[in-house]
Amino acid sequence: MTDTDPIRLAQDERADLADLLAGLTPEQWNAPTLCTRWRVRDVAAHIVSFDHLGPVGLAGRFARGWFIPDQVNEVGVRDYAGLSPDELLAAFTDHLRPAGLTAGFGGRIGLVDGLIHHQDIRRALGLPREIPTERLATTLPFARVAPPIRAFSRARGLRLVATDLDWTSGNGPVVEGPAEPLLMAIAGRGHALDELTGPGTATLAARIGHRDRG
Repeated sequence: MTDTDPIRLAQDERADLADLLAGLTPEQWNAPTLCTRWRVRDVAAHIVSFDHLGPVGLAGRFARGWFIPDQVNEVGVRDYAGLSPDELLAAFTDHLRPAGLTAGFGGRIGLVDGLIHHQDIRRALGLPREIPTERLATTLPFARVAPPIRAFSRARGLRLVATDLDWTSGNGPVVEGPAEPLLMAIAGRGHALDELTGPGTATLAARIGHRDRG
């Protein structure tokens, strides 16, 4: 039976990313990703940087980042900055199952964050993969409306159509393509735009501005 439990899907996604990280060279750990300003090591740190925080620690993290989401994320990455790749990998493998904030919405926060950032790394390094269908099918609807992703503003007035899944969302000029580049594009990754078609693609591209975001 196909597993559709978001927390389990998020754990499996992190496990797959851990396998990738374990095989990277030191140069690849320090290579840029699709996230502006973040290297591979920074993305790995970000994914698990909230998991160990309880309510008090989470409030402190947000206060240190002046309650601005991008700055809050940067605080978490800085907290891991002194770790070596081996230490980062150990920290990552110790947090395969999302906890705390990333376990929110039944694990959907961890799944969306982990899957998008996994692709930020793979796309930048030229290491494609086949993503299990159930992960994409669970990720797309939540990513479409999750405020931190900001996909809602990018996709407003557009009809999104995944050509390899039974999923559509919205009304207006169509943007269509495989689920993975569709997800990455509405998450602000201009890298994926060339894999999409339809009359709404130009609007989506203009809203992204060809800038990839963390």
